[in-house]
Amino acid sequence: MSTRDDFQPFLEPTFFIDSNSQAVHSFVDQHCATGDDPVTRAIQMYYAIRDTIRYDPYSMEASRESLKASVVIQRGYGYCVAKAIVLAACARHAGIPARLGFADVRNHLNSKRLMALMQTDLFIYHGFTELYLGGKWVKATPAFDINLCRKVGVKPLEFDGTFDSIFHEFNVKGDKHMEYVNDRGNFSDMPFDRIMTESRKLYPLYFENIEKFGKDFSKEAIPNL
Repeated sequence: MSTRDDFQPFLEPTFFIDSNSQAVHSFVDQHCATGDDPVTRAIQMYYAIRDTIRYDPYSMEASRESLKASVVIQRGYGYCVAKAIVLAACARHAGIPARLGFADVRNHLNSKRLMALMQTDLFIYHGFTELYLGGKWVKATPAFDINLCRKVGVKPLEFDGTFDSIFHEFNVKGDKHMEYVNDRGNFSDMPFDRIMTESRKLYPLYFENIEKFGKDFSKEAIPNL
């Protein structure tokens, strides 16, 4: 039988998952109802992070500070890993064990500029959050905000606190959108050095041009890509 000690690494604040920060506390207080039901609170956190923090893949900066949950909340946008970190931080603040999960995915619907910079449709270390709810770990991916989903014709990814919510397999037309090709495991904090080393190696053009990015992916998103 699991004890609280077993979950302690997934309840404590870390450098990136700074669940003890004022920004995280304020976000949870603003968007999540009080009460003892962790599933209800987790669902509220998921939708608040999914839709109030704008998704932007051009925010993958090689800076530790930029990926702290408190910084992402204050900035108001982030890519999949950044938003997963925010959900983990909010969950830990609410007493829900949380950890980060990573997988490599193929994105069959991509913008022309992002594709040119990445030179591939393979996104390594795609990030999601795993929450311990109802006696099991449940995956949640609050990456794509609802406004972006509507613009590109992708069904918003829902979360009910019971079943895994991990990827947009098809767009609204039924065309293949994303597929998972490799599981990278789960972590109590972000493995920053590992992710950045492999990302820089695979996406050199992205990091060479990172300072030129406009930080608003939605402006180039094309309906029904």
